[in-house]
Amino acid sequence: MWEIIKAGGFLMAPIILCSLVALAIFAERLWALRREQILPPQLAARAWKLKKNNQLNAEQLEAMRRGSPLGQILAAGLANLHLNREAVKERIEDTGRQVVHELERYLNTLGTIAAITPLLGLLGTVIGMIKVFFAITEYGVGNPAVLAGGISEALITTAAGLSVAIPSLIFYRYLRGRVSELVLGMETEATRLLDAVYADSKEKRA
Repeated sequence: MWEIIKAGGFLMAPIILCSLVALAIFAERLWALRREQILPPQLAARAWKLKKNNQLNAEQLEAMRRGSPLGQILAAGLANLHLNREAVKERIEDTGRQVVHELERYLNTLGTIAAITPLLGLLGTVIGMIKVFFAITEYGVGNPAVLAGGISEALITTAAGLSVAIPSLIFYRYLRGRVSELVLGMETEATRLLDAVYADSKEKRA
């Protein structure tokens, strides 16, 4: 393996570094984006029960806000119920944008790795072919051993770049899909809670 890496030339170093970073990001985001961590079961129902029974206070709102991303969104709505529905919805959307930004942490880096590693491989290909042409100019085509170094460098860096880019792109698409799914779940929970709160308020006024 070490001989293959050496034969690939200096561009193998950034390609290997990209592979390690991509793997670390995927593992970290896979752990951070667990559904039970982002969307704790029954959190909205518990929040609604506390609100309905007039037991929701500032301390409980803060605990909800710190507990999970969904809690942040629900707390933003519950803390502003003195405003009209549109204003509350705006507060929820503002908080939601911040939460989504946090959920998408490092994904741009992962997408960048998926985009640049094939280019690094292509650059290695170009450098390897340049070496081949220099060798031909200096030694002619009669010595295959002289040409083999440049050709192997070209092929190895291309293969290495693609080997990193393909999984990185798969990781990136998968994580983006998971974020979208979680965001949809948070929006649904927040909307249901808001509908329940305002429906209860109308019943009380009636």
